[in-house]
Amino acid sequence: MQNKLSFHQSSVSLEIIGLPDYSNNENKDQISIISQWKLTIIDKPLIEGKIEHLEPIMNAFYIYSNLLIKNKIPLFESKLIDIKADNLHEHNIVLKSSKPNVKPLILKIGNSLLSDTINCFDQLNESPKVRIKKTDIPNRIPQKLKFGLNKKVKFFNFFFPPFIAICSLILFSSSFIYFGNPIENIEKKELIKPE
Repeated sequence: MQNKLSFHQSSVSLEIIGLPDYSNNENKDQISIISQWKLTIIDKPLIEGKIEHLEPIMNAFYIYSNLLIKNKIPLFESKLIDIKADNLHEHNIVLKSSKPNVKPLILKIGNSLLSDTINCFDQLNESPKVRIKKTDIPNRIPQKLKFGLNKKVKFFNFFFPPFIAICSLILFSSSFIYFGNPIENIEKKELIKPE
């Protein structure tokens, strides 16, 4: 028998259907093998699919909302989903079917529905009862953001090791100031001693 888990936020609900992976000794209430998912947005058609559709759709919403937050052009396009802003308060979502001869599903949602949908995805990601096999995180980042991150990482990797070396050298050499030269100390004591 398959397990069902639901995640709700105001007018959006996400249902995950699947089985535990008994080969990993998982609890019978756990879901690791997702067979189906359903996204219900109030007053909109039901969105459902297989596991291979869930992660690309979640990534699309995350990347799109990230672009909105950073005041960049809010536009995401892929084989499965397109999201673009009509204006500051309305977003067009085009879901393309992987089946031939099926028209794309076009939705218009406002900021509150966008936020509720992302909240449901967050609940799914944080749930200890569902395990989603995730692809590499860099694939979730748009190409422009990837390039900027790579430049920062290269800069950091280039300058950080020499910086640590210089700090270590300064710390090591400053310790000699406190200990002084023992030979000079012996000579000074001999000069001070009265005969």
